[in-house]
Amino acid sequence: MTGALTGENLVAILALVGIVIVVASLLSGVVEKTGLPQVAIFLALGALLGPAGFGLFEVTLQSTALRVMTTLALLLVLFSDAITLDMRGFREYRRPALLVLGPGTLLPAILLAVLAHYLLGISPARSAILGAALASTDPVLLRTLLRTPTLPTDTRLVLRLESGINDVILLPIVVIAMLVIAAGGTMTFQSVTSHAAGLFVLGPLLGAGIGWAGISLLEAIRSRIGVRRDYESLYALGIAFSAYAAAESVGGSGFLAAFAAGLTIAMLDVELCDCFLDYGQATAEMFLLLTFLAFGSSLIWMGLRVLDARTVLFALVAVTIRTIVLLPVLRAARIDRRSQRLIAWMGPRGLSSLLLVLLPVFAGVSGSEQLFSITCLVVLFSVVLHGGGIALFLRRVARAERVPVVSSISRELPQLDITTTDEKITVDEVRAMEIRAEPYSVIDVRTDKSFNSDEMIATNALRFAPDDAVRRAKDTQLSSRGTLVVYCA
Repeated sequence: MTGALTGENLVAILALVGIVIVVASLLSGVVEKTGLPQVAIFLALGALLGPAGFGLFEVTLQSTALRVMTTLALLLVLFSDAITLDMRGFREYRRPALLVLGPGTLLPAILLAVLAHYLLGISPARSAILGAALASTDPVLLRTLLRTPTLPTDTRLVLRLESGINDVILLPIVVIAMLVIAAGGTMTFQSVTSHAAGLFVLGPLLGAGIGWAGISLLEAIRSRIGVRRDYESLYALGIAFSAYAAAESVGGSGFLAAFAAGLTIAMLDVELCDCFLDYGQATAEMFLLLTFLAFGSSLIWMGLRVLDARTVLFALVAVTIRTIVLLPVLRAARIDRRSQRLIAWMGPRGLSSLLLVLLPVFAGVSGSEQLFSITCLVVLFSVVLHGGGIALFLRRVARAERVPVVSSISRELPQLDITTTDEKITVDEVRAMEIRAEPYSVIDVRTDKSFNSDEMIATNALRFAPDDAVRRAKDTQLSSRGTLVVYCA
């Protein structure tokens, strides 16, 4: 996969897409049960298929395919994070969230930039790029952890907010440092301000405008004719791509435009957000795993070429600095100490860092390949340390739950004889069952986005997350003879 998109390259790309989908699907249960880092699996698979293995494909920094993949990957990361943003959760836990997004993000970026300058001898502007890239918390490595139902709510929401928003905080640092380097350090404050306004004001405004226009058009069509749910998910992706293209065409930041479009959708159209969660997020996740597969072929291992005492020391500091900073900072967060420790430790560096540091590589900034190699080394360290830590945490949680749950079910629950129906049950029918004293349970399986945005909850309803409903039903020991009324919209 080098150079132009030839017929052979097209076949290779389609083969890789197929491999990602098949492997990710088959291993999804194993990953969920064991906590094994999915990222590590695809990096290893990339190495197996790359030049050091079967030699089926190779991705270099000059590959057109790499530029396309990484651009789409960063766009999808920012858009997905914005559209799934839980505004109600942010308001409820805004104090710890702001601490993590403020000092918890900027202090590591500053400290790593200073360390890179004095320990590795990198120029200040390039050190700023490296520090910003390595302060990014990776949402891909965190996904298995964030889907764990037993993770404390405050921990889940704060980590989700951090991994979803801190890229938007760090991206401007990378872009401005690139502008300073391109100008040879001669840029004035006025020119920096002018460029920054074009990139960081025009782009988001266009993105928000396109997001609003897209939602308005969808609402008009949805109310008159109707739109299929799976196509609403594709519609959301169409808005993201349109926002990116519009901003880039006028000199704005397409990435920030995509984020602004997703944020606009999150605030104005919960239904479209849920549709994206049902279909679009899975598509985005497959694409991000494909990017990891491409990195694993040869690029990620560039980090091993810069191994020496200084870079190893820098990498170790890079994977631990966030924890060192956050442990004292989170004492003011008004959350329990266990949540403080979990939030402070669970901050992997991964795809987001690689995507940010590739921006100067593609722009032809001198010395950027060194920054990329160092970032690769840090990501490898993080996959081992953070990925292994997350796996151990998930296994410990699974062991703690397994014994009491299995024993109680085997003793108390008979074989269930369940009859299902596609027919909708009305509120009056539920009230009639209550009058007749018939056993029934109301199960609220709305997505987190819909549930958190609605102040109304059915009386005595049991809350089951849609992706964990079966386990929760077993844990709750629902009656085997009653009617289950499932509320999902």
